[in-house]
Amino acid sequence: MTQAPTREEVEQFIIAAHGNFPKMKELLDANPALLHTRWDKTNEMAIEAAAHVGNKQAAEYLLSKGASLDICTAAMLGMNDKVASFLKENSKLANAKGAHGIPVLFFAALSGDTKIAELLVSHGSREGVDSALQGAVRLGRTAMVKWLLDRGANVNTKDFEGKTPLQVATERNYTEIIALLQPHANK
Repeated sequence: MTQAPTREEVEQFIIAAHGNFPKMKELLDANPALLHTRWDKTNEMAIEAAAHVGNKQAAEYLLSKGASLDICTAAMLGMNDKVASFLKENSKLANAKGAHGIPVLFFAALSGDTKIAELLVSHGSREGVDSALQGAVRLGRTAMVKWLLDRGANVNTKDFEGKTPLQVATERNYTEIIALLQPHANK
């Protein structure tokens, strides 16, 4: 019989889901009851943590173990059919928010799939263009960066570290993205 996880185990598990797949897997394998726990400090589950940082490996593993799929995770994973199905059931999900109140368009940007972004916008998605640009730049999603710029994303918006998309692209040496961002910077 699996024991209820301690608060410390939940914290370690959710933190690991953000970017330490081996640790996350080890913790879940040791205590499967962690799968559906929510960390009270951040009000997020592991699947939500993995989704908002673009941790595809962790998200897919958690789903294989029975985690629930929502529109944000489906968008991050590039699951066009699932996103379309969610929107068909409830078009208001085009403005859904994931962990930390992050708009669903951000999750689409992490996938780099402009078709998902178009689908969301065609169903009324109105929020998150600027944060989506941050996500797309961070993961080097060139086509998505172009798509977001074409829709008026603000290249001077700062991320959680106080960096603009151009600063992040420069740090990561994303030359194509730098070339896309430079003409719009400091306007």
